Amino acid sequence: MDTVKIYPAKLNGEINIPPSKSLSHRAVICAALAKGESVIDNLVLSDDIKATLDGMKSFGADIEYINNDAARDACSIRIKGSPGLTVQRNRIHCSESGSTLRFLVPLAALAGEKITFTGKGKLVERPLDIYYEIFEGQNIKYCSNSGRLPLTVNGMLKPGTFRVSGDVSSQFITGLMFALPLLDGNSRIEVTTEPESKGYVELTMHVLDKFGIQIVNNGFREFVIGGNQEYQSADCRIEGDYSQAAFWIAAGILGGGIKCKGLNLNSVQGDRVIMDITGKMGVSLETGESTDGRQAGQGFIKVYEAVTRGIEIDASQCPDLVPVLAVLGAISAGTTKIINAKRLRIKESDRLRAISTELNKLGAGVTELDDGLIIEGKEKLTGGRVDSWNDHRIAMALAVASIKCTGPVILTGSDAVKKSYPHFWRDFKSLGGKTDNPSAAVSSD
Repeated sequence: MDTVKIYPAKLNGEINIPPSKSLSHRAVICAALAKGESVIDNLVLSDDIKATLDGMKSFGADIEYINNDAARDACSIRIKGSPGLTVQRNRIHCSESGSTLRFLVPLAALAGEKITFTGKGKLVERPLDIYYEIFEGQNIKYCSNSGRLPLTVNGMLKPGTFRVSGDVSSQFITGLMFALPLLDGNSRIEVTTEPESKGYVELTMHVLDKFGIQIVNNGFREFVIGGNQEYQSADCRIEGDYSQAAFWIAAGILGGGIKCKGLNLNSVQGDRVIMDITGKMGVSLETGESTDGRQAGQGFIKVYEAVTRGIEIDASQCPDLVPVLAVLGAISAGTTKIINAKRLRIKESDRLRAISTELNKLGAGVTELDDGLIIEGKEKLTGGRVDSWNDHRIAMALAVASIKCTGPVILTGSDAVKKSYPHFWRDFKSLGGKTDNPSAAVSSD
């Protein structure tokens, strides 16, 4: 894996925030299940999105690349849907994308054919027990490697009541939401524990509604889903990703001034809460509507260097923000406590252990808890040799941490960013970031 040496430097300037990966997955799946043709604009072909595109091709969708916006590293695609799930390939490789795997498994149980899912890295062992319990309850045949990938599914999902724990991953709820409307009877999803990551479920329903699918939400504890629904084609433009914007917001706070463009200021993305969290840490954010005609209806967030204070952060609804919030906490005045974050142990890496281990190598004061972190803020970090744990969010968080180091940060596994943000290093350099690895500055798709 690539190693990059990052020199401490303040970041300044403007950045076009990449399109939301979460919205991209959902829009691609809905369009691929719809009658007719849909155009999805502003799509970045990260490794995760490529996996979902390939997966939906396996189910019969016809996907054409019709435009490429080199200035934004984005493309437009036309998708001719396959409502009947005409299986073209019986083997779907999900790479390292948990969203791809968990979103498509229920669809495989509609196809009426044997479908095998494979993956690599940490994905091979990420839990799928909720689906296994459903399959066993409905006598759907499946075969796994002691619960790990590869997973083969061979059976037909039936309408009914599906009980899902709310504290493992909202991806299981989303996966069922894609499949259940296509069944020939009504279904319910009952969430058996306090639901976490509500924003991601809300995002799913938002996209489903755009493509003609209706779901009744009873306080995120029960979802009523009518059967015999049909996905309708729709055109959409993917808005900027608050999960990715968070890294640049943090970078601006730690040193410099950064304007993040292409964001929907009224977005339903759960990670929009980064604005509230940084506000509680004492940061003033400037917001406004874009004056760029190509970004009509989009807004911006501008942030300046600020001294932050330690606070308590409940991560139950925003787990993807934890790595970069840990970096902010490491440079804050006082103590930052991150709670309700146990699910981070089953992400692309054990993110609680990864971010605490690597920040401490840089001189931070992070204590790892079973379900969170306690971070004693410092004015500066020292720099040193760290590793991404093959996790895109850990890699990007450590790059941001370099701003407040007294010496260089040597990061192994820098190419992990390709999973979600292929051009991260080029954007980092465009804002004034200094690295000694040219390839890290211009990562390609």
